Amino acid sequence: MQGEQTEERPFGIKDKVGYLLGDLGNDFSFQMAASYLMVFYTKVLGLAAGMVGTLFLAARLVDAFTDVGMGNLCDNARNQRDGRFRPWIKRMAIPVALASVAMYNYFAADWPYGAKIAYVIITYILWGSICYTGINIPYGSMASVITGDAGERTSLSTFRTMGAMFAGVFVGIVTPMIVYVKDAEGNDVPNGPRFLLVAAVFAVFAVVCYYFCYKFCRERVELPQAKSEEKNTLLTDLKELLKDKAFLAVMLGALLSLVANLSVSALNQYLFLDYFGDTGYLAWVSVITLVATLVVAPFGGKITKKFGKKEAGSVSLLATAAIYILIYFFHIKNPVVYLIWLFFGYLAVGYYTVVTWAFLSDVIDNYQVQTGRRKDGTVYAVYSFSRKLGQALAGGIGGWALAMIGYNETAKVQTEAVRESIYGISIWIPAVSFLVGGLLLLYMYPLTRAKVEENQRLIKENAGH
Repeated sequence: MQGEQTEERPFGIKDKVGYLLGDLGNDFSFQMAASYLMVFYTKVLGLAAGMVGTLFLAARLVDAFTDVGMGNLCDNARNQRDGRFRPWIKRMAIPVALASVAMYNYFAADWPYGAKIAYVIITYILWGSICYTGINIPYGSMASVITGDAGERTSLSTFRTMGAMFAGVFVGIVTPMIVYVKDAEGNDVPNGPRFLLVAAVFAVFAVVCYYFCYKFCRERVELPQAKSEEKNTLLTDLKELLKDKAFLAVMLGALLSLVANLSVSALNQYLFLDYFGDTGYLAWVSVITLVATLVVAPFGGKITKKFGKKEAGSVSLLATAAIYILIYFFHIKNPVVYLIWLFFGYLAVGYYTVVTWAFLSDVIDNYQVQTGRRKDGTVYAVYSFSRKLGQALAGGIGGWALAMIGYNETAKVQTEAVRESIYGISIWIPAVSFLVGGLLLLYMYPLTRAKVEENQRLIKENAGH
């Protein structure tokens, strides 16, 4: 029976912690790459920022095939004793860890320019398009089969967000303390061997997290085995998804949200290094991100119940855009004052961050109501591709913006004009992204609180027959 929930160990805190650890493991490599890979490529390997931005975007063309292919593979896989999605956590834990370390080979700095480009293309695609895809698609799809209850799925989204936040804080605090050293003139400069060391340590932590994610989580909702005549419907599923307003809005919202958040992470390296002249404050960015999210997280469920995800989420994004615009016009020179304003920005976007994965569960349910079929893996794969495209666009836009303002990768100190321009792009890129994302959610996303409740009722009724 479609969507039938099996009676194994009841859903509880063990599943929530296990799911948290899964994204904690994912984000050790994801956050490291999002925040520091561009710095490593430009400052350590000596590659042009514009070229790096183009690489990030071009790699996503590969993901269009690998992400969707992995999702389709999961949907058509046989149900195994430990589930349909869980086995992939065990299979891919070590490969993704090794691939994440391979990207930070500082020895490549002495290679010919063409060899360096070949190296970064191969290792970046190996990590992001193959290994990370192989573990992240099953992990994300697993949320819909851990429990069939909408409230419990929201709690999984909250715990997943907490896992990402903990990883972000850990990476954000530890990494700048280690990878930056003082040169003879007292300037902060990145150290190549330390990048490799940090990446290796994070890889070990990630494997441990994946192990406990696999051990603690259980798949309880038994998905129907795909019939032979249904196994070749990938193109049909994709066409249906791309016509679905709910899915399109969530996908575009995720893309823009990632552009906003990750451009902040990437450009903050240059903002504090070149504009404020002190990378010591970078660690505090991660701290205030976590604190702001922890303040909002306990109220996520209550806000959803009272206003609905669509309604509260759009306000969350639009309020954040307004705060960034204010930051620009105040033209802040003091890093402490900047951090205070940044805290309010993260506080405003906190609700959307906490419930973002619950949006996807609502979309999957809506797809089931409309088509009569569940394609959890495919839906999540396309959604994941949009998020990775957002990551690439964040790096691409950041790299192109740095190139446009005349950023000199080899200079220890940038010109005054460049430093002022760094401030501008660090504010306006996330501001515009949050603004457009909020408007899309407000005017394009059709799943109001009433519609979500209706879909859940219909699914329960159909499951009872």
